[in-house]
Amino acid sequence: MSPDPGTAKRGGTRTPVEGVATAEAGVDRETRRGCLYVVATPIGNLGDVTLRALEVLRAVPLVAAEDTRITRRLFARYEITTHLVPHHARNEEATTPALLAHLRAGRDLALVTDAGTPLVSDPGAGLVAAWAAEGGAVVPIPGASAVLAALVASGIAGPRWSFEGFLPRRGRERRERLARLAVDPRTSVLFEAPGRLAGTLADLAAACGPDRPAAVCRELTKLYEEVRRGPLAALAAAVAAGGIAARGEIVVVLGDATGETGGAGATGEGPTSRGVTGGGADALATARAEVERLVADGVARGEAARRMAASSGIPRRRLYGAVPDR
Repeated sequence: MSPDPGTAKRGGTRTPVEGVATAEAGVDRETRRGCLYVVATPIGNLGDVTLRALEVLRAVPLVAAEDTRITRRLFARYEITTHLVPHHARNEEATTPALLAHLRAGRDLALVTDAGTPLVSDPGAGLVAAWAAEGGAVVPIPGASAVLAALVASGIAGPRWSFEGFLPRRGRERRERLARLAVDPRTSVLFEAPGRLAGTLADLAAACGPDRPAAVCRELTKLYEEVRRGPLAALAAAVAAGGIAARGEIVVVLGDATGETGGAGATGEGPTSRGVTGGGADALATARAEVERLVADGVARGEAARRMAASSGIPRRRLYGAVPDR
């Protein structure tokens, strides 16, 4: 068996090489193509960077950064001098060809965003997809995550959860996403901008029920970190009244539709917080009420009935008219 390319001699024996050398084991050495490292960076506290991330950022000849000014703060803290180039949503189409050419020439590249992991509601998907499509090596360097930090701090996370990213800002797409969240049996994690937090919490309360448990997580790992838990309506009112500051980086954790997550604000009371997955008259009444709400929001009655039939298992014909059975 040939030696492991991710090892090096030390004192007469072969021992694993940490960080870069180990990751480079996946590089196609015959064609001398570069390796694309997708590197997670701290979401706030610069002390949360991993040793492996620092090794990679020092070793590669080039780092593509969402905002070079922000990345330079991390570089200054850890005395990294690697050359930086901007690669973000506004210039991605223009810069991707040059970065791919860099990789094809056999030079490694690290991709970073302002905070957390690239591609998680952040730029970089086009570059990674293009290099992977060419058979190039893409190596993840994991690290801090706002999604996981919010989940564990929320106190309401169930065993199954989904990541929604940012909700659509308006219109039918937003209404449809909210309707799906209302009946999703999993915990949901959302990102939101400070200026839209109050409106989003109010919309979630209207769609999912005022007593649905939730948590607003602000400035995670930073000096003014804050986690506020409670029913959606109470959280929306607190933001509207200024009791929760609408500034900084914000993650919203929405308890599951069954009301079984527990934690502050997890009342489990009312048909909306229980969702429509149960059986019997309560589930049917709740599903019909949701059809009426969707219709009031502008969704065609047939489409509203179809959605609720899919999520609840109740036959569409029993939901279409939203009237009691004969």
